[in-house]
Amino acid sequence: MIRLFRLLIPLSLALLSSCHNEQELPRTPPAQIEDLPETAELGDHLEENKIASLANADVVFVRAEKDPEPDSWTFQVTVRHPDTGWEDYADGWDVMLPDGTVIKPDPDSPFTRTLLHPHQEEQPFTRSQSGILIPEGITKVQVRAHDLVDGFGGEVVVVDLTLASGPSFEVIR
Repeated sequence: MIRLFRLLIPLSLALLSSCHNEQELPRTPPAQIEDLPETAELGDHLEENKIASLANADVVFVRAEKDPEPDSWTFQVTVRHPDTGWEDYADGWDVMLPDGTVIKPDPDSPFTRTLLHPHQEEQPFTRSQSGILIPEGITKVQVRAHDLVDGFGGEVVVVDLTLASGPSFEVIR
C-alpha cells in the first residue's frame, strides 16, 4: 500500500502541475502613457511591451464615428472575454487620451462605457457609447476593456482618428 502511494503522489503532482503550467498567450498591456518618451506616439511601444497577463478582456475592433456636435464621437467597441457569469465578466471599456485621461460621458461612471451584465452566449460582443468628447488636436486614442476579476491588461486598440481605417479599427467622419 505504501509503495502504491509513493507511486501515485508524484504522478498526481505531475498531472496537477501540467494542468497549471499551460502557456499563457501574450497580452498587450495598456500603454503606460507616463512611461513613454515625450516624443513617442500613443501605441509606439505596445508591440514591444507584450507580456503574459491574467487579464483577458480584449478589445478586438473599434469603430469611431464623428458626431455632428463639435469634438463629439460615438464609439462602437467589440470586446471578447470568456464570461462565466456574474462572478467574472467584462464590465466596461475606456477611451483614453494620450496623456492617460479617460473620457467619461458620465463622470460618475467607472468607465467610458459600463457593461452591466455578462455576455456568456454573445462572444465577442459590441456595445456603443455616444457623447465621447475628444479635444481638438487629439489624433490618437487608446481603447481598453476591463474584466471584473482581473482588471485591465487584455488586448487594446489604438485608434488613429486621422485615418479611415487601420489594424482593428475604422473611423467614420
